[in-house]
Amino acid sequence: MADETAPPAPEGAKPKRHWRTRTKLILFGMLLSPVLIFALYAFVTLSVTYSDGYRAGILQKFSKRGWICKTYEGEIAQAVVAGVSPLIWEFTVRDDGVAQQLDSLLGHRVSLHYRQHVGVPTTCFGLTEYFVDSVSVVHD
Repeated sequence: MADETAPPAPEGAKPKRHWRTRTKLILFGMLLSPVLIFALYAFVTLSVTYSDGYRAGILQKFSKRGWICKTYEGEIAQAVVAGVSPLIWEFTVRDDGVAQQLDSLLGHRVSLHYRQHVGVPTTCFGLTEYFVDSVSVVHD
């Protein structure tokens, strides 16, 4: 009668992985890689500021918009010269506190501090590349 047991593996030797396990790991890596790349790209575009500054004008529109991703969007009218149609500047707000302030200042002259983030991947972060982070009332 032949001995049907396999000889014991030498000490310190790793057991061989089955080819299906290796294939599953490769497929999982191929599926996970685009998600990680997208997350890294979104993080970088939202972290790196292309420019920042101030804009002043009359706050004429402010709302929460979007089908799935709701974002606060607004616009101010910047009067260049009296009698000339104003330049409209659109912006996005991500902070709820700043959004509440802006909601109460509709129709007033305001100064907005913004940061410009170029290349934000989707509109779920905002419809514009200008993100307002503070607001103050301008008294004439």
